Amino acid sequence: MSQSVIPKPQMRGLLAKRLRIHMVGAVLFSVGTVLLYKYTVADPRQKAYADFYKNYDVVKEYEAMKNAGVFQAVGPKTN
Repeated sequence: MSQSVIPKPQMRGLLAKRLRIHMVGAVLFSVGTVLLYKYTVADPRQKAYADFYKNYDVVKEYEAMKNAGVFQAVGPKTN
């Protein structure tokens, strides 16, 4: 009659071992999420702002809003 020996379960250090595995997974997930956000949201947004302000004329925009009557304290140009 042959008996198969069941291995003893690991009792000491089990929590530490599981936490190490989960921490590595959490760090990899976090880094992946940050990189995904950077390349899909942040960089295109930064480029869009740079493109917009490349040809933006503040004085021209102010004059257009002033002539349109947007500001209450400054009336339209009468010259």
